Amino acid sequence: MTDENRQSHPMSRRFRGFLPVVVDVETGGFNPERDALLEIAAVILTMDEDGRLRRAETHVQQIDPFEGANLEQSALDFTGIDPWNPEREAVPEREGLSEIFRPIRKAVRAHDCKRAVLVGHNATFDHSFVFAAAQRAEINRNPFHPFSTFDTATLAGLAYGHTVLAQACKLAGIPFNNKEAHSAAYDAEKTADLFCGIVNRWQELGGFPPPPIPGNDG
Repeated sequence: MTDENRQSHPMSRRFRGFLPVVVDVETGGFNPERDALLEIAAVILTMDEDGRLRRAETHVQQIDPFEGANLEQSALDFTGIDPWNPEREAVPEREGLSEIFRPIRKAVRAHDCKRAVLVGHNATFDHSFVFAAAQRAEINRNPFHPFSTFDTATLAGLAYGHTVLAQACKLAGIPFNNKEAHSAAYDAEKTADLFCGIVNRWQELGGFPPPPIPGNDG
């Protein structure tokens, strides 16, 4: 089949040409400009020919605190991360983000999408830390949309009446182990399962594709 005759990937027609990528970060506080990014996980999603969304690859990087970064002890106690533990095999922000961004850009191309869109539970938090770190590291090829996100806290509030990730997962029938929570990879994969479940359920209920707009033939 020639490139001219090849049908575009179904993902390219679902989210306005954006590829959803689920991100979770663990940090040294709440201020993306001041506090350290310590861990980042990205779950790339894919879609079958029937339009059902599912998890594909998970990528994780441990990150060294940037020079002068603030580390709140309460945040470290919450995540259980020891930033100076050599077994973390942490790398500088530029290296870690480059390793995370590379497969995302590849997946964007493979799914015939224009760029990635960050999916997160309280997505503004993850988005702000990713962009602050990318700017510090002077990374120009950030694959994520600069301001659009999908927030599973909002979607879960709509679908299940609960905004806490653990409770929303349980209401959605997704197993959730609180002892494994606050690991970036675990939280990102559970968030991905929650997002896929809501999107797929919406399709099953007939909500997508939407009916054509009367008079809109173009």
